[in-house]
Amino acid sequence: MILCITPNPAIDRTIILPGLVLGNVYRAQKSIVAAGGKGLNVARAIRTLGGESLCMGFAGGYAGRLLAELAQNEGLHSSWTWTNAETRTCTILVAQNADATVINEAGAPVSKSDWKKLREDVHKHISSAGLVCVSGSFPPDSSVEDLQELLSMLVDSGRQVWMDTSGAALSTVLTYPGICIKVNGDEISESLGFKVRDLASAKRALITLGERGVTACVITLGTAGALLSTNMGRWHAYGPRVRVVSTVGSGDSFLGGFISALDNGKGYPEALRDAVTAGTANTLSAGGGQFGLREFKDIRKQVQIQAW
Repeated sequence: MILCITPNPAIDRTIILPGLVLGNVYRAQKSIVAAGGKGLNVARAIRTLGGESLCMGFAGGYAGRLLAELAQNEGLHSSWTWTNAETRTCTILVAQNADATVINEAGAPVSKSDWKKLREDVHKHISSAGLVCVSGSFPPDSSVEDLQELLSMLVDSGRQVWMDTSGAALSTVLTYPGICIKVNGDEISESLGFKVRDLASAKRALITLGERGVTACVITLGTAGALLSTNMGRWHAYGPRVRVVSTVGSGDSFLGGFISALDNGKGYPEALRDAVTAGTANTLSAGGGQFGLREFKDIRKQVQIQAW
């Protein structure tokens, strides 16, 4: 079982439109409401690939109750830490012939006691987990100490921990060499202080992170694929070109494919192949983590991987 922690989940409202120009009025072609947040998208990918996961994080208010109900109805197992802070809503606008426009609410602050309760809740379940991932943003006004206490508990558990975050949270994560990270080029650029836009700069970033003691790191580069560096080797994988409907949730599907493979005993190269496959398959439809197993199998045959 994989523990998927999303500190700042959301109600994802995806609206399919014929076009999108600011100031115009449109009639939605379709509307999708789902339990959202990066960790839930990860859990969807894990479920599609036959794995088991448990979604955790803060939830509160009417939107929090809706989040829990939507997750349950979808078959995503969850155990929420309830707070007085209303769960946020994120709006995703998908227009024809254009990538999605995403409007993310920041979310509501949570208290120190809420953070303590989350750590207690996670501690109850971590003994049943083979792997742990922590994905996405953190509630506003969360302190460095809140994150550090969570990270220390996860590291002390002895489980392999994968983080997918950015900004100040990522900078904090990089001070914990025992934690593995999955980032995109923009996210790691901000933390390292130089642009990561292509294979050459991504390799430089991974070497730099290795010198800092990071034991495993993945950098995704969109159509250029992804690079993985571990203490067991380094690999580059890329998938076929496909007709993209939306890239929303593709990084989460990537991580879900990756850690699902590791949880099933696959080595790092094959885990990277599954990750690129899942991320690519996700772009074929709107809605994070909503790819199909048939598309996954077809794309996987076309994924190229090599050591570097």
